[in-house]
Amino acid sequence: MKYNIVKIIGAGMLFLILIPGCEKMVEIDPPTDQISTAAVFEDTHTADAALANLMAEVRDNSMFSGGSNGLSAFLSSYTDELDAYFVSTTNAAQDIYHNQQLAGNVSVELIWRNAYKEIYMTNSIIEGLEGASAIPLKDRQRITGTALLIRSMIYFNLQRLFGDIPYTETTDFKINKSLQRMAENEVLNHLENDLQKSVEMLADEYQNAERLYPNRKVAQLVLAEVYLSRKKWIEAEQMGKEVVNSPIYIFEEDVEKVFFKTGKHILWQMKPQNENDGTAEALLYYFTNAAPFSYALSADLMTSFSDTDLRKQYWTLPVSFNGQTWYRPYKYKSLDPNTTEYSIVFRLEEGYCIVAEAMARQGKIAAAAVYLNHIRQRAGLAAVATGLTQDMFLNELLEEKRREFFTEKGQRFFDLKRMDKLDQLIPVKPNWKSYHRVWPIPLNELLLNPNLNPQNEGY
Repeated sequence: MKYNIVKIIGAGMLFLILIPGCEKMVEIDPPTDQISTAAVFEDTHTADAALANLMAEVRDNSMFSGGSNGLSAFLSSYTDELDAYFVSTTNAAQDIYHNQQLAGNVSVELIWRNAYKEIYMTNSIIEGLEGASAIPLKDRQRITGTALLIRSMIYFNLQRLFGDIPYTETTDFKINKSLQRMAENEVLNHLENDLQKSVEMLADEYQNAERLYPNRKVAQLVLAEVYLSRKKWIEAEQMGKEVVNSPIYIFEEDVEKVFFKTGKHILWQMKPQNENDGTAEALLYYFTNAAPFSYALSADLMTSFSDTDLRKQYWTLPVSFNGQTWYRPYKYKSLDPNTTEYSIVFRLEEGYCIVAEAMARQGKIAAAAVYLNHIRQRAGLAAVATGLTQDMFLNELLEEKRREFFTEKGQRFFDLKRMDKLDQLIPVKPNWKSYHRVWPIPLNELLLNPNLNPQNEGY
């Protein structure tokens, strides 16, 4: 079933959804063959189709995609996990790697545009379900709770990337075309409220055995991360424990199996579009018998691993060519045919680290170490030393997360920023400046909506 939505407006930008090959957007009357909003939400089947379309968009085009336009690669190269090897000197991804992104950078703009396109889609679903009395309450809550969660995840990353951002909960063009930017703390207030609603609406049970749709525990994990970013340590610990103590999940003790799609430690994963396709990550980072042409792991990251670290052995792969050796990210290994891997969005280890940090911030170092040591010992490493101060433990946690979550969702950047340690990048990123803690508001956005001014400092 096809849905044609002709005009999409989010934060002053026009977005096109679901019209392949259309060159430009104009205001026209709805076509006679277009399914109206009321019809989309007249029953559970059509409402689920709208949700499925949103999930496909998140998989293929959002900042959570593991491909070339997702934040995983951009932020891993922006920090100290990946080196970029694009040939063109005007490549937007190469500029991000060199910390030289400007307001006209097309990759920065793409992150912004896709984010607000997807926010529009979530708002459309939420609005459509408000009056959809023909759909059973349980289904309305499930679909609305999922849309609220996706919207919150997008806004959370936008806020951490761009600082003050436009925030909207409506599809109304008259409102959206002239939005102003909302202060970071106010955005986070909205996210807390929305995630709490999502937790109430969603169930722990998954819609399918492969965990392709997020459940309540995913909402709780994201909420715990928001609490962590707001220094609400007690709430972050409590919410994180709701996840890590759940009987739904089992910690994967074998480092070789962490990225298998059958893992019981996986909270949410995304299946490739076509059967037997490799994951976006496996395709992006693949190179063999040649120099890298996109990304390779940085020497700085590789030297952070001890020789006994099993993650170095199983999650990185050396490739030698003409007397030089590079290392590929090798968490995802299967190309075509791929029958073993999906792209993981959230896994249980993130909950362990959230709880560990929240407890350490409260001075409960020994208890926090239990969670960190579980991850270390799976990697073949000894437990962290006893008697660590709070600062020492948090530094250990930060470095452990780097080795555990490299090239996953921009985790390194968000951790360094939250802990106020971005200046640690200066020795390995010669162009790094303090204002790089946020990205520039895309130039085209400022031209379309002057209310988004002023530009972020430094740009």
